[in-house]
Amino acid sequence: MVEITYHKEGDYLIPDLYLEKNYKNNYQIGKYGHLRLEYLKNYKKAEYSIMLLDGTLRKHIVDTDIQAKERLEILMKQMLEKNPIDENLKDTDPLKWAGLMNNYKYSVEEIICSELIYC
Repeated sequence: MVEITYHKEGDYLIPDLYLEKNYKNNYQIGKYGHLRLEYLKNYKKAEYSIMLLDGTLRKHIVDTDIQAKERLEILMKQMLEKNPIDENLKDTDPLKWAGLMNNYKYSVEEIICSELIYC
């Protein structure tokens, strides 16, 4: 268990809580890590507090972000294998091509969010 330090603001002692920086210092937390962090803060406050006090919150957020990005790549590949988009469409009708690609991406993100972020 990590010892908590406090600082005084007026008449109150405020705990010095922060994300642990020791786990993958150079890793920049992305979209999915931030979504998971916000979900924990707003809907799973007990879990969030325990991880923050244990010093495991950063590890959890970074690992979730990495898993989500890997899952996005795998699912996008599978989606394009099952429902191929003609590459000529990119040249002939770029708006339709972009629309189809965005549709695939949003579908994959829904899966990722339900499996990894909002669970």
